[in-house]
Amino acid sequence: MEEQSPPPSKWEGEVSAETTAGSPNEIWPLLADDFCSLHKWLPIDTCHHVEGVPGQPGLIRYCASTDTMLSPEPSIKWAHERLNQIDPTKHILSYEILENNIGFKSYVATMKLLPGGGGGCKIVWSFVADPIEGWPLEEFMKYLDFSLQHMANKMDDFLQKSP
Repeated sequence: MEEQSPPPSKWEGEVSAETTAGSPNEIWPLLADDFCSLHKWLPIDTCHHVEGVPGQPGLIRYCASTDTMLSPEPSIKWAHERLNQIDPTKHILSYEILENNIGFKSYVATMKLLPGGGGGCKIVWSFVADPIEGWPLEEFMKYLDFSLQHMANKMDDFLQKSP
């Protein structure tokens, strides 16, 4: 009888970033009102509505980016993501990756806005996922942290330029 290895344990993690130009009430519309505008805030090529009602659980978005890092030939990395929960009062949204070609088997994330220092906002991005083959957890966490810092900076820039 062949011994079976235990199933991989789930990854869990959290990263956070502070914005200074806006409170949770000012950041929320940028993050949640248009769930399909992620390309405005993250370094990805596109994000658009696929199906469902904007602002409602069940909405599905398509996100994609050109990957030139792993091979000399560019390839498109993409994912369909479904909005699972959205609470504008508590400033929390949750989504999961459905189909993708990035290596995710299971991934559910929650984004939460909290009051930050000096009238700003703290953005907290947490997740539970199956391990991603070929991508160590530490590297994945660095990627999320970089992405969230980028998002916070872009949102700060946008709000500082708004009238």
